Amino acid sequence: MGNPNVGKSVIFSRLTSANVIASNYPGTTVDFSTGKIRIEEDFYEVTDAPGIYSLEPTNKAEEVALKILEKADLIINVVDSTILERNLYLTLELLEKGIPVVIALNLWDETKHLGINIDEKELEKILGVPVVPTVAITGEGIKSLVSRLSEATTNKKYKSKNERERWAIIGSIVSKIQTVEHRHHTFRDTVADATIKPMTGVPLAIVIIFISFWIVRLIGEGLISYILDPFFENIYRPFATALSDLLDPGILHDLIIGRLIDGGIDFTQSLGMLTTGVYVPIGQVLPYIVAFYFILSLLEDTGYLPRLATLADNVFHKLGMHGHGIISVFLSFGCNVSGALSTRILETRKQRFISATLLAIAIPCMAQIAMIFAMFSKLELDLVYPPIAYIFLVFLILLIVYVSVGLILNRFVKGESPEIFLEIPHYRMPHFQTTMKKTWMRILWFLKDAIPWLFFGVFLVNILYAVGIIEWFSYVLQPITEGIFGLPGETSIVFLTGFLRKDLAVGLLLSLPIIFHPMQLVIIATILTIFFPCAATFAVLIKELGIKDTIKSLILMVATSFIVGITLRVILLGI
Repeated sequence: MGNPNVGKSVIFSRLTSANVIASNYPGTTVDFSTGKIRIEEDFYEVTDAPGIYSLEPTNKAEEVALKILEKADLIINVVDSTILERNLYLTLELLEKGIPVVIALNLWDETKHLGINIDEKELEKILGVPVVPTVAITGEGIKSLVSRLSEATTNKKYKSKNERERWAIIGSIVSKIQTVEHRHHTFRDTVADATIKPMTGVPLAIVIIFISFWIVRLIGEGLISYILDPFFENIYRPFATALSDLLDPGILHDLIIGRLIDGGIDFTQSLGMLTTGVYVPIGQVLPYIVAFYFILSLLEDTGYLPRLATLADNVFHKLGMHGHGIISVFLSFGCNVSGALSTRILETRKQRFISATLLAIAIPCMAQIAMIFAMFSKLELDLVYPPIAYIFLVFLILLIVYVSVGLILNRFVKGESPEIFLEIPHYRMPHFQTTMKKTWMRILWFLKDAIPWLFFGVFLVNILYAVGIIEWFSYVLQPITEGIFGLPGETSIVFLTGFLRKDLAVGLLLSLPIIFHPMQLVIIATILTIFFPCAATFAVLIKELGIKDTIKSLILMVATSFIVGITLRVILLGI
């Protein structure tokens, strides 16, 4: 156990070698993780509790931590030694519980850089429990920590106290064991100050976000051009073609390979489980997912995301949340499921409802973003402006929708939006191994989530095509798509498929034999994002918000999609 952002999950990972995501942002470890540690010949279960500031919970994550504490036989209290005074409050509360404790003084290397000297032996004597300096990302002190677990003990002189008494004790302890030497302002200090002050921080945040997504696009396109497209064309296509030749024309061929385009396989348009079902997630989406999660991990591990949350706090308060909400936005750009799950770090029902609803309405996941890029670059369009201009217009509209709906929800949704209380960590050099491990785990999680749904989506679409249901739905919805949104009636299939996977829906759009006006594609991309979440996100919304609030959220999505669709038809198409 420990405060958020103290390296707790990294220590857990080193103790257990378990695959967990260690994040440099308060509240990221919401669901607890468990692993096994071997000490001599015996195995013990280790649980990584969510970050918590005190034993008086203010959000779901802290409630989970308290439930875990009730079953604990021994506590490894991970402490950020660079802000010892703040962290010792939780330490005293844990000691009052009477459960054996070992303290890991983490970030020990940072204390030296900051000119902080801590007498860990004296601290151990005062607290009456083992105290071990550690550096989680390098593994320093971990062996010593394990060797001293058997010395974990309680300190019976710490009886239950009130808040004022605890702070008085902490002040006395720190004055005895900690000294701070004078140090000159470093370049890192200058950068840290610049990124947190609004005058310089906001322009820097815009630059950092722009560069981040530019790098995501650069890496994604590079992986596609030099690795994945050559693989699919030179290695996978002969296999798929040979399989196609073995199968007789019919429904089985359509399910597995899909329809042949000009006598051959088109990985985007054929819509077979082993063609489009493999190529879309692996060949078109995965490269951007890899790039996005790598950049996200770097932003987390350097300590930049808490600063971004602080800068965004004023704006997000007007939308009924606080600065933490921007982290859910970032995660949703990777996958709306992880974004929706992260809303539980917000304290109140109002904040969680607004955050989850806005994410589902206005934030396209990286899979959908990748397909939007493909849509404007691959379709034959009479473009007046470069493709990036239309893509920018889609995101500008979604930003306006996010802010507008947020302002409305903040006004009409009952509940409280408390202030943000966020400790900003020092900037740190990312640990390459930890960053790559985190990126790899997120990629595996995406594959586990995406491929089954995409396979199911391709399978279902083909079945519905075969029995004529798609055509029937297209006919029924044609008045809406044509009359309200100004779109060809055939595009109704795109919106129907969007419930399964948004990226599949955009991919399906590429297979339609229709010449689109570029502004029609802008409307399609926008409405597809707004009108309904994918099935996986829908399931998470029910879990996080409950059925009643999820229904309210869905009504808002549908209503917003109609209002935005009609508005865009008038403005962009002039009809």
